[in-house]
Amino acid sequence: MAEGKWISYLRVSTSRQGASGLGVEAQRQSVADYLNGGQWTLIKEFVEVESGKKTDRPQLEAALAACRLHGAKLVIARLDRLSRDAHFLLGLDKAGVDFVAADMPHANRLTVGVMALVAEEERKHISANTKAALQAAKARGVKLGGYRAGTKPSARAHELSVAAIQQRADGRAADIAPTIRKLQADGATSLRAIASKLNEAGIPTARGTNTWSAVQVKRVLARL
Repeated sequence: MAEGKWISYLRVSTSRQGASGLGVEAQRQSVADYLNGGQWTLIKEFVEVESGKKTDRPQLEAALAACRLHGAKLVIARLDRLSRDAHFLLGLDKAGVDFVAADMPHANRLTVGVMALVAEEERKHISANTKAALQAAKARGVKLGGYRAGTKPSARAHELSVAAIQQRADGRAADIAPTIRKLQADGATSLRAIASKLNEAGIPTARGTNTWSAVQVKRVLARL
């Protein structure tokens, strides 16, 4: 049973299909059948006319941005409508968006499972290589030390951590920028007014809450 907020993405391969609606209506019906029942909201629908062999799809990018903006999931009619490229499908994980295919609702879990298996294999290899390296170092007479409570992370580790946090914040600011610009154009010029409109639209903050404040809006604008 579908719950929460959703963004729909439909794709056809030819301009003739796009103009006639052939394929689009069938996909739209599949999405409607999947969402039937439960407590859900379909925020927006994106339709793309593009070959599945191409990964440069502006409507898909817009749909993913809308998902991040509203904290919604992406729903598609068929898995092959998204892409036939398995590498591209796995790349959706980096987009930070959950997706569901109406014809294969558990595909998302399957994808995550495959990625988990791969990660587990990599972890085993890294662990084995690390143990072998430590044993070799010990055999050479190198004194091995362990973690000591209170040890501070290296300056490089701290630098990378800060950079990662800033990158996520910049990405969130870029996702929400068009919405804020539109609110400003519509007359919401103060930080408090923008925050109120964002709360009314149910757009979550970077921390996942639906409560915006003037200070949070100011921080987002400072990143734009």
